Amino acid sequence: MGYDIARLHHVGHIVDDLAQALTLYERLGFVVPPPSCPAMSLREGAVPEPFGAANTHADFPRSFLELATCIEDGDTDRLPAGTRLVPLQAPAELLPRLVERISETTANLAAFLNRFEGLHILMFSSPDIDATAARLTAAGVRHGGVNTVRRAAPPGAATPVETVRYLEIDGDEPGARPGSVAEGRVGIVADLDPDVQGARHLDHPNGAVDLVEAVLCVADQELTAVQQRYETYLGRPARPEGPARVLDLDGAALTLVPASGLAAFLPGERRPAALPALAGCTVAVRDLAHTHGLLRRNGLPLRENPSGGIFVPADAALGTAVAFRQAAPPTAPA
Repeated sequence: MGYDIARLHHVGHIVDDLAQALTLYERLGFVVPPPSCPAMSLREGAVPEPFGAANTHADFPRSFLELATCIEDGDTDRLPAGTRLVPLQAPAELLPRLVERISETTANLAAFLNRFEGLHILMFSSPDIDATAARLTAAGVRHGGVNTVRRAAPPGAATPVETVRYLEIDGDEPGARPGSVAEGRVGIVADLDPDVQGARHLDHPNGAVDLVEAVLCVADQELTAVQQRYETYLGRPARPEGPARVLDLDGAALTLVPASGLAAFLPGERRPAALPALAGCTVAVRDLAHTHGLLRRNGLPLRENPSGGIFVPADAALGTAVAFRQAAPPTAPA
């Protein structure tokens, strides 16, 4: 059966101190380039200043991990060294709307950070985002429609401009901000362009090759409702796995874990400060023994999980458990 949502596109780790987060991800064995941040002139003729949110990625061939933080207008002290400022460019009649959208996104990130530092962004990947949008609308899921943004492609890409098409799901709960649900920013993004993505840095010292799981912790009494919500989002059923519910994707999964079962699923982990919450993510690595050794040499605490992988606990990873598992062997051609 074909589905219009194929895999995990990315998760977003919202942090207070981006420089600290970059150091953490380096110790975790990821290569993360210097962040970028929108910039705009606060008055006519002035030099553009940071505005909105700064972010960067640890990239894989078909997914990535995002690091992001909020930036107050002109607050350059919060930006790590080497941050690339990207002046906002748009026709004069469109610039106010662009600034408004960035301000809305930044307000959402600030609200997420007020909940707790950790994962607050969960984006899925679709080979046909217009079909996905139509299906969600027919199912009664509120969303902001498909947005299109264009940005400079990385050096070496076949095209100078990367086009990104995405939609954000709107929550139904009272007081929900546009573009967010109870657990954070959830949405769908068109599949990454392999030519553009392949030009990014994809060789990590820890051997990471893909984002293969997001773990969403929910209050026990809300498990059924959240399961039904994500079954509607993804257009596919969940399966039980002990107390958890798993929505299988192409080589990845979203795992819903009741709060009472989190410590068994990720031994020693405590429920997040607010529920529902993205409690962790898992990346596949080429050689788990190599990854284990690298993390130990970098002084990071490690725990084993029942599935045979390892993870760095949330207390040591800025509010999110970062797990590693052995990548599946490549499938032989038929």
